[in-house]
Amino acid sequence: MKVLYVLLLAAPFALASHAFGGSPLMTFVLGMVALAPLSELLGDIGEDLAVHAGPRFGGLVATMSGNTPEMLLAVLALNAGLLQLVKASITGTILANLLLVLGISLFVGGLRNGRQYFNREQASMSATLMVLSVIALIVPALHWALVPDAASIVRNAGTVETLSEAVAGTMLAVYALSVYFSLYWDRQSQIVARVHHLRARWPLGKALLLFGLAVIAFVAVGRTFVATVPLVTESSGIGQYFIGIVIVPLVSSLPSHLVAVENAFHNRADMSLSVAMDASIHMALFVGPSLVFVSLLIGRPMDLIFSQLDLVGLAAASGVATLVAHDGLGNWLEGAMLIAVYAILALAFFWVPL
Repeated sequence: MKVLYVLLLAAPFALASHAFGGSPLMTFVLGMVALAPLSELLGDIGEDLAVHAGPRFGGLVATMSGNTPEMLLAVLALNAGLLQLVKASITGTILANLLLVLGISLFVGGLRNGRQYFNREQASMSATLMVLSVIALIVPALHWALVPDAASIVRNAGTVETLSEAVAGTMLAVYALSVYFSLYWDRQSQIVARVHHLRARWPLGKALLLFGLAVIAFVAVGRTFVATVPLVTESSGIGQYFIGIVIVPLVSSLPSHLVAVENAFHNRADMSLSVAMDASIHMALFVGPSLVFVSLLIGRPMDLIFSQLDLVGLAAASGVATLVAHDGLGNWLEGAMLIAVYAILALAFFWVPL
């Protein structure tokens, strides 16, 4: 995966193209190419910070640093007023991990190793958290659609905003409880075991400095990428929803996607499943709800009312993940079916109006 670092060469070209009025499409593509290795860099430095955090908290640090690119890109999009892109990126990251990444992992691992077995209890716990997340995301949309008084209120205001904030606060509380459970009650949890085999490459101070520099570089390229999105949607006909569903998760989460597939290839099904599930849970229970409150701080209020297509996709993904986790084993055919579901949903989002 270190081959991704070669793509860092695209970063200065993306910044120069944006600064000197280059083609929006070229700037968009260069920014997209540069964000993937920057995400990889943040993840690698985060692993060092995880080792310094110790075996108990290291897994949590690794998970949060791995999701830093999604959070940064979402905040940049919020600040630019691209609420549709932000919501789509939340949905897209969850769908990509639960359907595409898990599907490719099961497919690759199944072809190479045959049936793959994983901890059924841990997988079921993760699937339950995902189902809870989907229920929480459905409630504001149903309230908006079915309660007459709510439907007459401007979105991001009044009852709708209050309900979104209440739901977001509840989801953050559940996430905190799930982290506490993993760290102190479930000693076999993959979130605890994930960094046991790692060794720190840099001292703590240097790792923190490098992480800060990587964040600055990511923000600089991310601002360029986000700024070109409206121009690209107007000129190419590709909607913000498709960019958020497919492209943003690809450029911001590609390193963790590759980690999950690599673990499945080496027959480490528990770790592969944990990477995919944890990334989805972190996005649904932490990043998404946190963005509701961040949006208030920057003056760009965001509610949790997702489209019907979003909710159908999330429900399908969580349902399929629950079925996969139910029996504690996977094979390549299940992986192929998950990939097919993701492809169908991606096609549907491609034709969502601009």
